[in-house]
Amino acid sequence: MQTLWGSPNLDYAISFALEKVDSIKLEQFKPFFADMPVDPYIKGKYRSRRLSRFKIAGDSLIKLPHGYLFQPKEYNPLLGDVKREFAELDDQLIALNEFKKLVFEFSEYCKIAPGIDIGVHQIRTSCSPANFGNPAPEGIHRDGCDYIGIFAVDRHNIQGGETHLYKQKREKPMFNKVLNAGELLLVNDREFFHFTTPIKPLEDGEGTRDVFVLTSPSLFTEM
Repeated sequence: MQTLWGSPNLDYAISFALEKVDSIKLEQFKPFFADMPVDPYIKGKYRSRRLSRFKIAGDSLIKLPHGYLFQPKEYNPLLGDVKREFAELDDQLIALNEFKKLVFEFSEYCKIAPGIDIGVHQIRTSCSPANFGNPAPEGIHRDGCDYIGIFAVDRHNIQGGETHLYKQKREKPMFNKVLNAGELLLVNDREFFHFTTPIKPLEDGEGTRDVFVLTSPSLFTEM
């Protein structure tokens, strides 16, 4: 892993870091983004999403029982105080060694305490000439957890999708960058607000932005 920005050790004082993860073979992830359920909680049908939660026990990655995604309205003004249910990640995806590498990388880098769960959101944002895609329809926000990780898997036929970090909502971003495939942005959610700008196609046809977003704790409530 190569540190591109920030510190090689993320903690509450350091706040964020950008890493290039060369050890993960992205091609193994890409087929699992091709057939995902549409997010029913936002208008426009431009976002597809799956979600599961895990814990780490020694060298093992353990999938935990499914639940609802829940954020208070103070963190998500668009869908706060709503129990959202999403399909789980594909079992074949979870079985990949590359997937385990990603979750362990996030946990080790952020120094997640034993027993704290980790949510993994698989998200595709799509766009077309008639329908731009909005990766962050809730606007500049925090997620309401301790740490988040945004891992870029693929960008196809798009412009935009620049990720911003803010100390305060009304200030200029102190970090802004398009995350390229294989880059992992790690953020202390207590210290920063984040946002990603809309995407539109570079050329005629559909464009897509594929990412995994990891959160700890997972923001799950029980079924």
